[in-house]
Amino acid sequence: MGRGLRLDVAMDRAARKLSHRDRAFLYELTYGVSRLRGRLDYLIGRRVHGGLGRLDPRILEVLRLGAYQILYMDGVPRYAAVSQSVTQARDISGKGAAGLVNAVLRGVADDGVAPRLFPSRTDDPAAFLETWGSHPRWLVDRWLERWPAEEVCELVKENNRHPHLFLVPLEHSPEEALRILGEAGVGARIVGRGTECLHLRAGTNPTMALQALPSLIQDPAAHLVTKYADLPAGTKVADLCSAPGGKTLALAGKASYTLAADRSDVRMRKVRENVRRTGLKVGMVVADARRPPLADADAVLLDVPCTGTGTLGRHPDGRWRLDTEAMEEMTRLQKEILEAGARLVVPGGVLVYATCSLEPEENRDQVDAFLARHPEFALEPTGAVLPDYMDADGYLEILPQSHGFDGAFAARLRRVS
Repeated sequence: MGRGLRLDVAMDRAARKLSHRDRAFLYELTYGVSRLRGRLDYLIGRRVHGGLGRLDPRILEVLRLGAYQILYMDGVPRYAAVSQSVTQARDISGKGAAGLVNAVLRGVADDGVAPRLFPSRTDDPAAFLETWGSHPRWLVDRWLERWPAEEVCELVKENNRHPHLFLVPLEHSPEEALRILGEAGVGARIVGRGTECLHLRAGTNPTMALQALPSLIQDPAAHLVTKYADLPAGTKVADLCSAPGGKTLALAGKASYTLAADRSDVRMRKVRENVRRTGLKVGMVVADARRPPLADADAVLLDVPCTGTGTLGRHPDGRWRLDTEAMEEMTRLQKEILEAGARLVVPGGVLVYATCSLEPEENRDQVDAFLARHPEFALEPTGAVLPDYMDADGYLEILPQSHGFDGAFAARLRRVS
């Protein structure tokens, strides 16, 4: 993965003391630039003689920020976006950079953002998806090898829209939760489609929803993983990669005991906050999933670190931080965690392996290789009724382009001996 803080972490720190209005502006600008960076770079590159490679990276960032405001933020006057960008460029690199930024942004404003400016979707879908679609070419090429071009276009489209906000009630039916939210002035609708999720109205303050009833903010894909796990009541559960704790809380309501572990103390703080807020009984410890802090468990959930290619709409910076080396690193780590987690499962117990990746190496290939090494485990169909989200073999597979949720994969494995 690329160096530096993830965008969500950096934004939480940067926006902590801002007013609601300034925070909203900052989030729209930074997430928008990250989401459409490939598109912006193509438009900027048309106006930079010699290509983007000749630019100071700091000046390129100024150009991206200015171009996004001009093309996508109607509340920012064009002259203001250009003027501010010119001033920033002058402060960074002097008069010459300021002149270049002024000329390029005025040219970008004149060109606009019509799809006709980009490579043809029909004649060169890879180039279209790289530029207009704003995804790295290596990732586009991977997906085009697996799916038809139209399906990849739908995936890219999903990744480039503003993500929806979903809520999962912990103690109420969706219908009861909808009524309680309405009484609290929170607009929502029931998602249905095999989930207990509610889709919160755009612009809703999630804190208001969480205060209205015991619940958690969670995409339907993550919620469906816990439904697919189908763990019996009274089970002793170990969630070894638990942060931020959504799946832990969903399982804790029925479990006799739930242990939440994560190797990052910072990430475990989010689990603690969610546990305190909901009042559920959960044991918590900072520990590496490759060295679990317990001897055995009836059920082990491994929501393993992954490339996150199923959540690039929610985490748009992820597409630019990834590379093939990161994928290889993740698959090695996942294998180690699978081996460690499997040793904890008692005979007759359940091991649930899950990712938010779309990549076969992290999903089916990883599980198939594990089962080949461990004949004492077998894939067992879930008792949950989820036909829309399961493949013919019984794996859970949720695709943004097919379901409109984040992407997710899960395998439910029974220790048979």
